[in-house]
Parts: sequence; structure tokens; C-alpha cells
Amino acid sequence: SYSSISRALNGKEGVSKATRDKILEAAERMGYQPNDLARGLVNKISNTVGVIVPDINNPFFGEIVAGITDASNENGYNIFLCVSGWDPKIEKEYFSTLLKKRVDGIILKSAGKNEDYDEIKSPLMIIERYSKYHKFDSVEVDNELGGYLAVKHLLDCGYRNLAFILGKEDYFASQRRLKGAKRALEESNLIINENLIIEGSFSIEGGRQAAKQLFKSGQHIDAIFGMNDLIGMGVLQYCDESNINVPDEVGVIGYDNISYAGLPQIQLTTIHQPKYELGKMLFETLLEEIKNKESKRPTRKIILNPELKIRKTTR
Repeated sequence: SYSSISRALNGKEGVSKATRDKILEAAERMGYQPNDLARGLVNKISNTVGVIVPDINNPFFGEIVAGITDASNENGYNIFLCVSGWDPKIEKEYFSTLLKKRVDGIILKSAGKNEDYDEIKSPLMIIERYSKYHKFDSVEVDNELGGYLAVKHLLDCGYRNLAFILGKEDYFASQRRLKGAKRALEESNLIINENLIIEGSFSIEGGRQAAKQLFKSGQHIDAIFGMNDLIGMGVLQYCDESNINVPDEVGVIGYDNISYAGLPQIQLTTIHQPKYELGKMLFETLLEEIKNKESKRPTRKIILNPELKIRKTTR
């Protein structure tokens, strides 16, 4: 019977060992594979989760995805990974595709320009929640504290003429880090020089071009805070090309602590974000919501703390 075959294939009781062995032998001989889609329609659980990130070339997101992947494997889940390229339209299209695939939940790092996802019925986890995402659970690292730690360190090193390179792709994170930077300056009775705040892109070339623009402006600069490590590395590249001594003439600090920021040839001072742990926590929190999605509870906002990593690019 269908029911006996189902019990045998799923390892459930209610079928004799002899019958189970016959069924498993026949299934192996016929090359039978379970239809996960059909099983998911019956059980209303697909054991899949969608993940949308904006940039897989940036090691910051790669390490988050590694944490998500390991946590999903530990719990018998598969993931659909989508890369939006910081394009809100592509992000929306991926959302629609994932919903059609009946994923159990979605983890999102938004391009930051979309409206609320009011149509979402699946559990949704946000990487860094902004005000418009207040109704969804989120896990993030305290960007304001990270900005504060970065600038306090620069000031403690004796730098006073600080420049800032923001990442245009993620306006919200950059602004929060800048807010923390301003707080550190105010504690030292200093104010930020608005002429030394410019927008680049979260890339090495973006950092190099922004550094070039800053130094060509003719203003005195003795330290640069790049809003991610790729920007910081671009600044180091420009300083090397222009014979500007780091860290004696100019201090450079990045953000994220990506894997190769600590290489002997780079040794970038930076703000560490627990990226892998962030990914694992995102999945584990989402899984908890999947299992309890019928219950009513307030949304959660989990905030992790960043850490200062002092290396060779600040004196």
C-alpha cells in the first residue's frame, strides 16, 4: 500500500522489517529519489531558506553567508542564495522568486531603497534593521558604536584632521558609523569637518579614487576612516602610489575586519564585526521563528558589539 511504502521510506513504525527491506531494495534498484517539492506541499515545510545579499565579492557578506550555510546544514536545511548587486529592482524580483519556491523563510540584507515588504507572509530576518523594517526580526552589529571606537582610536593616536569616506551603496550603515564618529569628536571638544566627508563605493578602487579626491582638495588630512575595509585598502593603495607614509603622516582605519585585512602585507587597523557568528545567529533566529510562526510575540532586534583591531596603519 501507499502508506506502507511511505512509512518504510521515511523510517517510521507500522511496517515489518521484511516488508521495509523489500521496499528499500526496490527503491534503490529503481533509482527512487524523494520529491522534496511534493513533500513540502504536503507538510507545508520545504526545509529551504532564501538568502538575499547585495554583494558576494565583498568578503564581509561571504563570511555572513558561510555562517548561514553552516547553521542551515546543521539543521538539515538548504539555502537559495541570491545576489542583488545593490539593485532594489533585482532584490524585489528575487523576493518574488523565493516566495514562489515556497521557502520557509528569507534572510535579507536590503539595498536600502525598497518600501516595506507588506506582502511577505514567510518569516523574514533582516541584516541591519532600519525604521521601515520594524515589524521584522533582525540581527545586526552596533554601527554607531563601531564608528565611535574607530574615531576614538584615531584621536588617541594623536590624529586631529580626520577625513571620512562613506559607502554610497549602504547609506544607513555609513550614517550610523558617522554618528558614532561625531560623538567621539564631541567628547574631545572637536567638530567634524563636513568638507572632509565624501562618498565613495565599497570597493578598493572606490577607496583609492576617494582618497585621491581628498588629498587633491588641498586640505590638511592626517587620518582617514573608510567605512569598510575595501575602502581602507584603496586608501592604502593611493598613499603607497603617492609616497604618503602610513601611519606617520596619515593614519588609516577600516571597518569589518575581513579575512585579508590582517595579512602581513596589509595589517589594516579596523573595526571587527563578528560576521560568521552573525550569519549563524540569523539562521538560528529565523529557524526558531519558522517553528513558532503561528504564535504571537513581539519582534526581536538582536545587536552584537564590534571590537577595535589595532594593527600597523595607525601610529
